[in-house]
Amino acid sequence: MKKGLLILLAIIVIAIIGCYSFFKSNYNSMVTGKEQVEAQWSQVENQYQRRNDLIPNLVATVKGYATHEKETLTGVIEARSKATQVTLNVDDLNNKEAMKKFTEAQGQLSSALSRLMAVSERYPDLKANQSFLALQTQLEGTENRIATERKRFNDSARAYNTMIKTFPRNIVAGMFDFDSVEYFSATEGAQTPTEVKF
Repeated sequence: MKKGLLILLAIIVIAIIGCYSFFKSNYNSMVTGKEQVEAQWSQVENQYQRRNDLIPNLVATVKGYATHEKETLTGVIEARSKATQVTLNVDDLNNKEAMKKFTEAQGQLSSALSRLMAVSERYPDLKANQSFLALQTQLEGTENRIATERKRFNDSARAYNTMIKTFPRNIVAGMFDFDSVEYFSATEGAQTPTEVKF
């Protein structure tokens, strides 16, 4: 009888240790995945901030050459203002509507910047200006960085979402309220090139 009780006790202890190990490793993996998504989101925000910081210098440089392009310059300034007002913190990464608003605001700014860059074609002196060329290069580099960081964010979001949705981790995710995060997607009409009229 004693031997049977010891075996039963050993089975219970092994089961408890197994359950603990299962929950611990899965929970820690999900926390690590969530932290990766949030860190990647910070990189996306960092690149958007870099772009927002470059815009006033770019607008000031263009203003000196293209004083009668007021509508285009005003459009860039307004789009930048709107883009800086629409923020998305890490707690809203699973909110589809908030992600959509943020993406649309950033898309409007990208469109306004495209129109501003097209204006430079009409001003040969502006195209040759070293300050403008340097700012244009920085802005183009920033746009590329934004695209890269958005892709990396989507990659980390996909890995995290896959982790919390697959069995048996979905059980642990449900128990501890790990929600999936939204992906960046192109804004509506992004596949259509920006039309610039002179």
